[in-house]
Amino acid sequence: MLQWIFKGIDDMEYVQFGKTGATVSRLGFGGAALGIKNYIRPYDPAAEESQESAHKALETALELGITFFDTSPVYGDGASETIFGDVLGGLEQGRIFLATKCVPTDYDGVMRSVEGSLKRLRRDYVDLLQIHGGTYTDERVQKILAPQGMMDAMKKLQADGVVRFTGFTSEDNNRAVFNLLECGRFDTVQLCYNFIFQHPYESTRPFGSLLAAERRGLGIAAMRAATSGTFQRWMKMIRPDDNFDYGSALIQFVFSNPLVDVVLAGMRSPGRVRQNAAVASDLAGRIDLRALHRRTAG
Repeated sequence: MLQWIFKGIDDMEYVQFGKTGATVSRLGFGGAALGIKNYIRPYDPAAEESQESAHKALETALELGITFFDTSPVYGDGASETIFGDVLGGLEQGRIFLATKCVPTDYDGVMRSVEGSLKRLRRDYVDLLQIHGGTYTDERVQKILAPQGMMDAMKKLQADGVVRFTGFTSEDNNRAVFNLLECGRFDTVQLCYNFIFQHPYESTRPFGSLLAAERRGLGIAAMRAATSGTFQRWMKMIRPDDNFDYGSALIQFVFSNPLVDVVLAGMRSPGRVRQNAAVASDLAGRIDLRALHRRTAG
């Protein structure tokens, strides 16, 4: 459940990130767009111009009070983590909340992944280590939670102070995801939730992984807030001359869900950072989701 704390730099909104107890900005900086080549639109993370823009975007995020930064070693084979490290690596402890991931693997694979991530991020520890999940099966979940599996490796890193909190990410809403939510061993979850993909939250039933995560007290982050361009492509298909920028409205939709603690947005330029920060501070722009889904008048 969203626990509004205060508004700080340039009216940035800060919240308690679930049972981690950490105070973070409600707007999070997503690292996929910085590291993946041609993600959504033409882009090369290796180009000097791209890196300069990315560095300025991260610096602007810090200036505007964004404290939640999320990346992964698979975003451009370490490119996103390297860019993050260039700007965020030397910051004093506690100024930001930095999250990265490791792909589903075995105990030793987790250890190797985190070692590489720390080198690229130029840090001794990360605030949050997440299992980078696309689709989970019952068999995969059993392997993750088995003795000497991924979960044991993550907890060992947590005990050693290399990782503060553990979580997982998912684009599913299946039984396997609910098993992970209910196992009691994770602090956070990152789910795909936006205007098109609303499956984690069905408020009229109610049902969904967002609700299950909230019941467990997990910190909840939402990815793909602007639908990764899907909604925009649909609009172009039915209205080829439509040049309206739907990004702000789509992000505001996710901010309007009280169960979402952090709304992640990919940002490659200082201008986009400022635009998303303005959306995050516009509390009057939030909508009533129950009213949106109401099917009868009155």
